[in-house]
Amino acid sequence: MQQISKTTFTDTYAGGNTQENMHAYLEAHFSLAQLKKEISNPESFFYFARHKTQVVGYLKLNMGQAQSETQKAALEIERIYVLKNFQGQHIGKTLFQKALAIAQKKQLQFVWLGVWENNPRAIAFYTTLGFIPYDKHLFKLGDDLQTDIMMRLEL
Repeated sequence: MQQISKTTFTDTYAGGNTQENMHAYLEAHFSLAQLKKEISNPESFFYFARHKTQVVGYLKLNMGQAQSETQKAALEIERIYVLKNFQGQHIGKTLFQKALAIAQKKQLQFVWLGVWENNPRAIAFYTTLGFIPYDKHLFKLGDDLQTDIMMRLEL
């Protein structure tokens, strides 16, 4: 999980950020200690997509206090990460459908996520799935304060 996290995050965000800020973020958020902490949180859930024996993507969901912005009756999609070579093969959509099925089973009111305002590909992907922007929040990458668009899908 650590390797796919670092690889997908770097592929997606390195072009728009400094090497120093990328390194600081990767070390803080994808260290083994941090990932173990996330996995052990009973309000966070992980699902992996495989191609043969290789993990090619994963989904991280948060409920309750595990959410980056606590929302009642909601499920946060914190990560849908898919390796570059496997994008365009509906893996992200399959992972999203897993999140949606979980939210519906738990009878939640909506699914939400934050997406970097400078990531038009992700914004377009979530828009096609029915998400609409409803707010913004700050996201710190290294020492750079960035803006995430918060998007939600009513269930």
